[in-house]
Amino acid sequence: MSARKTALLSALSTALLASASLQAAEPLKQVGTGEGQLDIIAWPGYIERGQTDKNYDWVSQFEQDSGCKVNVKTAATSDEMVSLMAKGGYDLVTASGDASLRLIYGKRVQPINTALIPNWKNLDERLKDAPWYTVDGQHYGSPYQWGPNVLMYNTNTFKEAPTSWATIFEAQDLPDGKANKGRVQAYDGPIYIADAALYLKATQPALGIQDPYELNEAQYSAVLDLLRKQHTLIHRYWHDTTVQMSDFKNEGVVASSAWPYQVNALQLEKQPIASVVPKEGATGWADTTMLHAEAKHPNCAYKWMNWSLEPKVQGDVAAWFGSLPAVPAGCKASELLGAEGCATNGFDNFDKIAFWKTPQAQGGKFVPYSRWTQDYIAIMGGR
Repeated sequence: MSARKTALLSALSTALLASASLQAAEPLKQVGTGEGQLDIIAWPGYIERGQTDKNYDWVSQFEQDSGCKVNVKTAATSDEMVSLMAKGGYDLVTASGDASLRLIYGKRVQPINTALIPNWKNLDERLKDAPWYTVDGQHYGSPYQWGPNVLMYNTNTFKEAPTSWATIFEAQDLPDGKANKGRVQAYDGPIYIADAALYLKATQPALGIQDPYELNEAQYSAVLDLLRKQHTLIHRYWHDTTVQMSDFKNEGVVASSAWPYQVNALQLEKQPIASVVPKEGATGWADTTMLHAEAKHPNCAYKWMNWSLEPKVQGDVAAWFGSLPAVPAGCKASELLGAEGCATNGFDNFDKIAFWKTPQAQGGKFVPYSRWTQDYIAIMGGR
Protein backbone atom coordinates (compact mmCIF):
# COMPACT_ATOMS: atom_id res chain seq x y z
CA MET A 1 0.00 0.00 0.00
CA SER A 2 2.86 2.38 0.78
CA ALA A 3 4.27 2.11 -2.75
CA ARG A 4 0.80 2.59 -4.23
CA LYS A 5 0.18 5.68 -2.11
CA THR A 6 3.52 7.14 -3.13
CA ALA A 7 2.77 6.52 -6.80
CA LEU A 8 -0.65 8.12 -6.40
CA LEU A 9 0.85 11.17 -4.69
CA SER A 10 3.39 11.47 -7.48
CA ALA A 11 0.66 11.27 -10.13
CA LEU A 12 -1.41 13.89 -8.33
CA SER A 13 1.61 16.20 -8.11
CA THR A 14 2.16 15.83 -11.86
CA ALA A 15 -1.48 16.66 -12.57
CA LEU A 16 -1.33 19.71 -10.32
CA LEU A 17 1.82 20.86 -12.08
CA ALA A 18 0.03 20.74 -15.40
CA SER A 19 -3.13 22.50 -14.26
CA ALA A 20 -2.12 24.94 -11.53
CA SER A 21 -1.56 28.07 -13.58
CA LEU A 22 -4.53 27.36 -15.87
CA GLN A 23 -6.97 27.45 -12.97
CA ALA A 24 -5.38 30.36 -11.08
CA ALA A 25 -7.54 33.18 -9.80
CA GLU A 26 -7.46 36.52 -11.58
CA PRO A 27 -5.06 38.99 -9.95
CA LEU A 28 -6.36 42.20 -8.39
CA LYS A 29 -6.90 45.02 -10.91
CA GLN A 30 -6.39 47.96 -8.53
CA VAL A 31 -5.52 48.60 -4.90
CA GLY A 32 -8.32 50.18 -2.93
CA THR A 33 -8.74 51.34 0.65
CA GLY A 34 -7.13 49.06 3.21
CA GLU A 35 -9.38 46.75 5.19
CA GLY A 36 -7.78 47.76 8.49
CA GLN A 37 -6.08 44.45 9.18
CA LEU A 38 -3.41 42.12 7.76
CA ASP A 39 -2.62 38.56 8.87
CA ILE A 40 0.83 37.21 7.98
CA ILE A 41 2.57 33.87 8.50
CA ALA A 42 6.31 34.54 8.74
CA TRP A 43 9.64 33.09 9.75
CA PRO A 44 10.83 34.23 13.21
CA GLY A 45 12.47 37.66 12.99
CA TYR A 46 10.96 38.56 9.63
CA ILE A 47 8.23 40.94 10.81
CA GLU A 48 9.56 43.13 13.63
CA ARG A 49 7.79 46.02 15.38
CA GLY A 50 10.52 46.97 17.85
CA GLN A 51 9.42 44.68 20.68
CA THR A 52 12.72 42.76 20.71
CA ASP A 53 14.91 45.77 19.89
CA LYS A 54 13.34 49.21 19.42
CA ASN A 55 15.76 49.98 16.57
CA TYR A 56 14.28 47.19 14.45
CA ASP A 57 10.76 48.20 13.56
CA TRP A 58 9.37 48.16 10.03
CA VAL A 59 5.76 47.53 11.07
CA SER A 60 4.73 50.63 13.04
CA GLN A 61 5.27 53.10 10.19
CA PHE A 62 3.39 50.84 7.79
CA GLU A 63 0.43 50.60 10.17
CA GLN A 64 0.41 54.38 10.60
CA ASP A 65 0.57 55.07 6.85
CA SER A 66 -1.82 52.36 5.67
CA GLY A 67 -4.26 51.95 8.54
CA CYS A 68 -3.67 48.19 8.33
CA LYS A 69 -2.95 46.53 11.69
CA VAL A 70 -0.39 43.74 11.22
CA ASN A 71 -0.89 40.41 12.99
CA VAL A 72 1.92 37.85 12.73
CA LYS A 73 1.92 34.09 13.21
CA THR A 74 5.47 32.71 13.25
CA ALA A 75 6.21 29.29 11.77
CA ALA A 76 9.34 27.21 12.29
CA THR A 77 9.26 25.03 9.16
CA SER A 78 8.01 25.20 5.58
CA ASP A 79 5.72 22.25 6.23
CA GLU A 80 4.08 24.21 9.05
CA MET A 81 3.57 27.17 6.72
CA VAL A 82 1.92 24.97 4.09
CA SER A 83 -0.34 23.46 6.74
CA LEU A 84 -1.37 26.87 8.11
CA MET A 85 -2.11 28.20 4.63
CA ALA A 86 -4.22 25.11 3.93
CA LYS A 87 -6.33 25.84 7.02
CA GLY A 88 -6.82 29.42 5.87
CA GLY A 89 -7.46 32.65 7.74
CA TYR A 90 -4.22 34.32 6.63
CA ASP A 91 -3.49 36.89 3.93
CA LEU A 92 0.25 36.49 3.34
CA VAL A 93 3.06 34.02 3.99
CA THR A 94 6.84 34.49 3.67
CA ALA A 95 7.36 31.16 1.92
CA SER A 96 10.71 29.57 1.12
CA GLY A 97 11.32 27.72 -2.14
CA ASP A 98 10.47 24.31 -0.68
CA ALA A 99 6.98 25.60 0.18
CA SER A 100 6.20 28.12 -2.55
CA LEU A 101 5.65 25.64 -5.36
CA ARG A 102 3.53 23.40 -3.15
CA LEU A 103 1.36 26.42 -2.33
CA ILE A 104 1.02 27.27 -6.02
CA TYR A 105 0.25 23.73 -7.17
CA GLY A 106 -2.15 23.28 -4.24
CA LYS A 107 -4.11 26.44 -5.20
CA ARG A 108 -3.39 27.98 -1.78
CA VAL A 109 -1.99 31.21 -3.24
CA GLN A 110 -2.96 33.46 -6.13
CA PRO A 111 -0.92 35.23 -8.81
CA ILE A 112 -0.21 38.89 -8.15
CA ASN A 113 -0.45 41.95 -10.36
CA THR A 114 3.08 43.38 -10.23
CA ALA A 115 1.85 46.63 -11.80
CA LEU A 116 0.18 47.36 -8.45
CA ILE A 117 3.54 47.17 -6.65
CA PRO A 118 5.53 50.33 -7.60
CA ASN A 119 8.65 49.08 -5.81
CA TRP A 120 8.73 45.99 -8.04
CA LYS A 121 11.03 47.94 -10.35
CA ASN A 122 13.70 47.92 -7.62
CA LEU A 123 13.95 44.12 -7.42
CA ASP A 124 17.23 42.27 -7.85
CA GLU A 125 17.25 41.05 -11.46
CA ARG A 126 18.38 37.62 -10.23
CA LEU A 127 15.05 37.22 -8.42
CA LYS A 128 12.53 38.79 -10.82
CA ASP A 129 11.44 35.61 -12.59
CA ALA A 130 12.86 32.96 -10.26
CA PRO A 131 11.37 29.49 -10.83
CA TRP A 132 10.36 28.94 -7.20
CA TYR A 133 7.54 31.51 -7.45
CA THR A 134 7.02 32.08 -11.20
CA VAL A 135 4.85 29.65 -13.20
CA ASP A 136 4.00 30.17 -16.87
CA GLY A 137 5.09 33.79 -16.62
CA GLN A 138 2.83 34.54 -13.65
CA HIS A 139 4.32 35.76 -10.38
CA TYR A 140 2.88 34.23 -7.24
CA GLY A 141 4.21 36.74 -4.75
CA SER A 142 6.98 39.30 -4.23
CA PRO A 143 10.56 38.38 -3.24
CA TYR A 144 11.45 39.28 0.35
CA GLN A 145 14.91 38.10 1.48
CA TRP A 146 17.45 35.41 0.67
CA GLY A 147 20.51 33.80 2.20
CA PRO A 148 22.45 30.61 3.00
CA ASN A 149 22.01 27.93 5.64
CA VAL A 150 25.25 28.33 7.57
CA LEU A 151 27.32 26.14 9.87
CA MET A 152 27.06 27.81 13.28
CA TYR A 153 29.78 26.92 15.78
CA ASN A 154 31.14 27.71 19.25
CA THR A 155 34.40 29.65 19.00
CA ASN A 156 35.64 28.25 22.32
CA THR A 157 35.51 24.77 20.79
CA PHE A 158 36.70 25.82 17.33
CA LYS A 159 39.57 28.31 17.59
CA GLU A 160 39.59 28.27 13.79
CA ALA A 161 36.46 28.02 11.67
CA PRO A 162 35.53 24.45 10.65
CA THR A 163 35.98 23.97 6.91
CA SER A 164 33.60 21.09 6.19
CA TRP A 165 30.07 19.91 6.93
CA ALA A 166 31.80 16.68 8.03
CA THR A 167 31.83 18.35 11.46
CA ILE A 168 28.18 17.41 11.85
CA PHE A 169 27.84 14.50 9.40
CA GLU A 170 30.79 12.27 10.36
CA ALA A 171 31.75 10.87 13.77
CA GLN A 172 34.96 12.61 14.85
CA ASP A 173 36.82 14.33 17.65
CA LEU A 174 36.51 18.10 17.62
CA PRO A 175 39.43 20.52 18.18
CA ASP A 176 38.86 20.44 21.96
CA GLY A 177 39.65 16.71 21.94
CA LYS A 178 36.07 15.62 22.67
CA ALA A 179 33.83 13.64 20.34
CA ASN A 180 31.10 15.42 18.38
CA LYS A 181 28.50 12.83 19.45
CA GLY A 182 25.66 14.56 21.30
CA ARG A 183 27.12 18.00 20.59
CA VAL A 184 25.81 18.67 17.09
CA GLN A 185 22.36 19.29 15.62
CA ALA A 186 20.51 18.92 12.32
CA TYR A 187 17.43 20.68 10.95
CA ASP A 188 14.01 19.21 11.68
CA GLY A 189 12.62 19.27 8.14
CA PRO A 190 12.64 16.89 5.14
CA ILE A 191 14.37 19.54 3.03
CA TYR A 192 17.49 18.86 5.15
CA ILE A 193 17.99 15.78 2.97
CA ALA A 194 19.35 18.26 0.41
CA ASP A 195 22.07 19.35 2.87
CA ALA A 196 23.28 15.76 3.08
CA ALA A 197 23.04 15.42 -0.70
CA LEU A 198 25.13 18.56 -1.20
CA TYR A 199 27.77 17.15 1.13
CA LEU A 200 27.88 13.85 -0.79
CA LYS A 201 27.96 15.70 -4.12
CA ALA A 202 31.32 17.12 -3.03
CA THR A 203 32.73 14.17 -1.09
CA GLN A 204 31.48 11.23 -3.20
CA PRO A 205 31.53 12.49 -6.80
CA ALA A 206 31.11 8.94 -8.12
CA LEU A 207 27.45 9.15 -7.07
CA GLY A 208 26.94 11.70 -9.84
CA ILE A 209 24.73 14.07 -7.85
CA GLN A 210 24.17 17.22 -9.93
CA ASP A 211 21.28 18.86 -8.08
CA PRO A 212 20.70 18.06 -4.38
CA TYR A 213 16.93 18.33 -4.97
CA GLU A 214 16.97 15.89 -7.91
CA LEU A 215 18.09 12.50 -6.62
CA ASN A 216 17.67 9.16 -8.36
CA GLU A 217 17.09 6.03 -6.30
CA ALA A 218 20.79 5.13 -5.90
CA GLN A 219 21.78 8.66 -4.94
CA TYR A 220 18.84 8.96 -2.57
CA SER A 221 19.73 5.67 -0.88
CA ALA A 222 23.30 6.88 -0.25
CA VAL A 223 22.00 10.14 1.23
CA LEU A 224 19.65 8.30 3.58
CA ASP A 225 22.51 6.06 4.73
CA LEU A 226 24.52 9.17 5.65
CA LEU A 227 21.58 10.66 7.55
CA ARG A 228 20.99 7.42 9.48
CA LYS A 229 24.64 7.42 10.56
CA GLN A 230 24.34 11.07 11.51
CA HIS A 231 21.34 10.28 13.72
CA THR A 232 23.64 8.63 16.28
CA LEU A 233 25.51 11.95 16.66
CA ILE A 234 22.54 14.30 16.95
CA HIS A 235 21.71 16.10 20.17
CA ARG A 236 18.44 17.47 18.76
CA TYR A 237 16.74 18.04 15.43
CA TRP A 238 16.06 21.75 15.69
CA HIS A 239 13.23 23.82 14.26
CA ASP A 240 12.60 26.36 17.02
CA THR A 241 15.27 29.07 16.83
CA THR A 242 14.87 30.00 20.50
CA VAL A 243 15.37 26.40 21.61
CA GLN A 244 18.44 26.03 19.40
CA MET A 245 20.00 29.18 20.83
CA SER A 246 19.34 27.89 24.35
CA ASP A 247 20.98 24.57 23.44
CA PHE A 248 24.14 26.38 22.35
CA LYS A 249 24.17 28.40 25.58
CA ASN A 250 23.16 25.73 28.06
CA GLU A 251 23.24 22.20 26.61
CA GLY A 252 26.79 21.86 25.29
CA VAL A 253 25.86 22.01 21.60
CA VAL A 254 28.82 23.37 19.63
CA ALA A 255 27.97 22.98 15.92
CA SER A 256 24.87 22.87 13.75
CA SER A 257 23.23 24.02 10.58
CA ALA A 258 21.49 27.31 11.35
CA TRP A 259 20.19 30.53 9.90
CA PRO A 260 22.16 33.76 10.21
CA TYR A 261 19.33 34.95 12.49
CA GLN A 262 20.45 32.71 15.36
CA VAL A 263 24.09 33.68 14.81
CA ASN A 264 23.27 37.40 15.01
CA ALA A 265 21.04 36.98 18.05
CA LEU A 266 23.63 34.98 19.99
CA GLN A 267 26.38 37.41 19.06
CA LEU A 268 24.23 40.27 20.37
CA GLU A 269 24.16 38.36 23.68
CA LYS A 270 28.00 38.25 23.57
CA GLN A 271 27.98 34.48 23.17
CA PRO A 272 31.10 32.77 21.66
CA ILE A 273 29.38 32.09 18.34
CA ALA A 274 30.38 32.45 14.69
CA SER A 275 29.33 30.91 11.38
CA VAL A 276 30.83 29.76 8.10
CA VAL A 277 29.81 28.40 4.70
CA PRO A 278 31.99 25.26 4.42
CA LYS A 279 33.93 24.22 1.33
CA GLU A 280 31.13 21.95 0.08
CA GLY A 281 28.84 24.97 -0.29
CA ALA A 282 25.44 25.48 1.29
CA THR A 283 21.75 25.15 0.70
CA GLY A 284 19.79 28.33 1.12
CA TRP A 285 16.46 30.07 0.89
CA ALA A 286 14.95 32.77 -1.24
CA ASP A 287 11.69 33.72 0.42
CA THR A 288 8.60 35.09 -1.27
CA THR A 289 5.69 37.03 0.24
CA MET A 290 2.72 35.12 -1.22
CA LEU A 291 -0.97 36.09 -1.25
CA HIS A 292 -3.52 33.54 -0.06
CA ALA A 293 -6.04 32.48 -2.70
CA GLU A 294 -8.85 33.57 -0.37
CA ALA A 295 -7.18 36.51 1.37
CA LYS A 296 -9.71 38.59 3.31
CA HIS A 297 -7.55 41.72 3.25
CA PRO A 298 -6.08 41.90 -0.28
CA ASN A 299 -5.73 45.69 -0.35
CA CYS A 300 -3.70 45.72 2.87
CA ALA A 301 -1.73 42.78 1.49
CA TYR A 302 -0.73 44.68 -1.66
CA LYS A 303 0.17 47.71 0.42
CA TRP A 304 2.43 45.49 2.53
CA MET A 305 4.06 43.81 -0.46
CA ASN A 306 4.99 47.23 -1.81
CA TRP A 307 6.14 48.50 1.60
CA SER A 308 8.25 45.38 2.14
CA LEU A 309 10.27 46.29 -0.97
CA GLU A 310 11.21 49.76 0.30
CA PRO A 311 15.04 49.88 0.30
CA LYS A 312 15.31 50.87 3.98
CA VAL A 313 12.89 48.13 5.05
CA GLN A 314 14.83 45.59 3.01
CA GLY A 315 18.11 46.72 4.55
CA ASP A 316 16.73 46.71 8.10
CA VAL A 317 15.34 43.17 7.70
CA ALA A 318 18.70 42.00 6.34
CA ALA A 319 20.50 43.60 9.29
CA TRP A 320 18.25 41.89 11.82
CA PHE A 321 18.03 38.46 10.20
CA GLY A 322 21.53 38.27 8.72
CA SER A 323 20.01 37.82 5.28
CA LEU A 324 20.31 39.59 1.93
CA PRO A 325 17.81 42.13 0.56
CA ALA A 326 15.73 41.35 -2.51
CA VAL A 327 16.22 45.01 -3.43
CA PRO A 328 19.91 45.82 -4.06
CA ALA A 329 19.37 49.45 -3.03
CA GLY A 330 18.65 48.08 0.45
CA CYS A 331 22.38 47.43 0.80
CA LYS A 332 22.99 51.17 1.11
CA ALA A 333 19.70 52.38 2.59
CA SER A 334 19.96 51.03 6.13
CA GLU A 335 22.18 52.43 8.87
CA LEU A 336 21.51 49.21 10.79
CA LEU A 337 22.92 47.09 7.98
CA GLY A 338 25.88 49.39 7.38
CA ALA A 339 27.89 50.01 4.24
CA GLU A 340 29.51 46.56 4.25
CA GLY A 341 26.54 44.55 5.53
CA CYS A 342 25.61 43.01 2.19
CA ALA A 343 29.20 42.05 1.46
CA THR A 344 29.51 40.48 4.91
CA ASN A 345 26.26 38.53 4.51
CA GLY A 346 27.34 37.18 1.10
CA PHE A 347 25.57 39.27 -1.53
CA ASP A 348 27.97 37.99 -4.22
CA ASN A 349 27.46 34.32 -3.29
CA PHE A 350 24.05 34.00 -4.97
CA ASP A 351 25.31 31.55 -7.60
CA LYS A 352 27.01 29.39 -4.96
CA ILE A 353 23.82 28.64 -3.03
CA ALA A 354 21.62 25.62 -3.76
CA PHE A 355 18.29 27.32 -3.08
CA TRP A 356 15.49 25.31 -1.50
CA LYS A 357 12.92 23.94 -3.94
CA THR A 358 10.30 21.22 -3.75
CA PRO A 359 11.67 17.90 -5.09
CA GLN A 360 9.56 16.62 -8.00
CA ALA A 361 9.45 13.12 -9.53
CA GLN A 362 9.72 14.48 -13.10
CA GLY A 363 8.24 11.40 -14.70
CA GLY A 364 9.80 8.99 -12.22
CA LYS A 365 13.41 10.10 -12.74
CA PHE A 366 13.77 11.45 -9.20
CA VAL A 367 12.49 10.76 -5.70
CA PRO A 368 9.54 13.10 -4.95
CA TYR A 369 9.02 15.17 -1.81
CA SER A 370 6.37 12.79 -0.47
CA ARG A 371 9.13 10.18 -0.06
CA TRP A 372 11.49 12.75 1.49
CA THR A 373 8.86 13.48 4.12
CA GLN A 374 8.18 9.85 5.01
CA ASP A 375 11.83 8.85 5.15
CA TYR A 376 13.09 11.84 7.11
CA ILE A 377 10.43 11.36 9.78
CA ALA A 378 11.62 7.76 10.07
CA ILE A 379 15.28 8.82 10.33
CA MET A 380 14.55 11.34 13.08
CA GLY A 381 12.78 8.52 14.91
CA GLY A 382 15.88 6.32 14.63
CA ARG A 383 14.57 4.08 11.83
